[in-house]
Amino acid sequence: MSLVPHNDGVSASLPDPSVTAAASVPGGTVGADAGPAGTVPGGTGPAAARPLASRPGPAGRGKGRRPRSEGSVGLAFGLAAYGIWGILPLYFATLDPAGPLEIVANRIVWSLLFCVLLMTAMRSWRPFLAAVRNRRILGILSLAALLIAINWFTYTVAVLSERTVEASLGYFINPLVSVLLGVLLLKEKLRRAQWAALIVAFVAVLVLAFGYGNVPWLSLVLALSFGFYGLVKKNVGTRVDAVSSLSVETLVLTPVSAVIMGVLMVQGQATLLANGPGHFWLMAAGGLITALPLLFFGAAARRLPLSTVGLLQYLAPLLQFITALLVFHEPMPPERWAGFALVWLSLVILTADMVVSYRKAPRPVAA
Repeated sequence: MSLVPHNDGVSASLPDPSVTAAASVPGGTVGADAGPAGTVPGGTGPAAARPLASRPGPAGRGKGRRPRSEGSVGLAFGLAAYGIWGILPLYFATLDPAGPLEIVANRIVWSLLFCVLLMTAMRSWRPFLAAVRNRRILGILSLAALLIAINWFTYTVAVLSERTVEASLGYFINPLVSVLLGVLLLKEKLRRAQWAALIVAFVAVLVLAFGYGNVPWLSLVLALSFGFYGLVKKNVGTRVDAVSSLSVETLVLTPVSAVIMGVLMVQGQATLLANGPGHFWLMAAGGLITALPLLFFGAAARRLPLSTVGLLQYLAPLLQFITALLVFHEPMPPERWAGFALVWLSLVILTADMVVSYRKAPRPVAA
């Protein structure tokens, strides 16, 4: 099981139509296999990653700026996707005084509306309708919707209760949880380095449990919900594209979300229409903020080697961690630093093993 989670629980495991789900995700199998490392459509290997027309030659020098390589464009999309996921706590902080339930319900409804507009603009209703009509795919995506709703709600609770450090921990350990699920449920065999990473991570959880005075359940719920989400999405693979998948998942959740929004309004607890137009549009922006990084991720995954995407995944929890310390001023006593240090050590071991294994993998020979 590869390592490319999408943080915040955003349906990052929804690959683009031309991207094959291969990485573990926000969660399970969110990744992309746009071909061997360094390849792009129309070529194989690093030499083919850039079209001949974009390579400078004697006749082409000095005639305008050289087009960007696919790799640099993919890196820009990847940084944008994980950057947005990393600063999500700042967005949730602007939604005060809305509570977690109202925020998640609005996020679901506005995400569906945004996806409807997007599918209309792209004229891509056919994949969505095909997914809805296929009972097996609809069932899988319904289960995925439940898991992502749990993930979104837990994440929102963590941020609004000033426990963003715990939320970042959940996404730091998500790759380790994905590896563990691969062993327990998919009977995958681990290399020695992977076992070492899991043992170090287990010790880290014990140290953090001592530091918090209890088990960091918010972190574990985030990591497990994300891990199972990716595992469930693995059964869909590339049969459903990113936008269609997010549309189906939010469609499944919208009836319950609409009821929640209605009940909150009747009880006078809803803030959507009661706090001015600025607050309304910030809540509505949840749809854009949910879908946009997903589309960026799909664009990055088509252009970058899987190993590069795997390394970018740590940007989101790192930004969340920095935000918690520098912006929200959350406490970080020595025992928590020790626990996080062990988590980071386990991720270094796991990532190094992934990179070495990736480089040793055979490459297809160009025809």
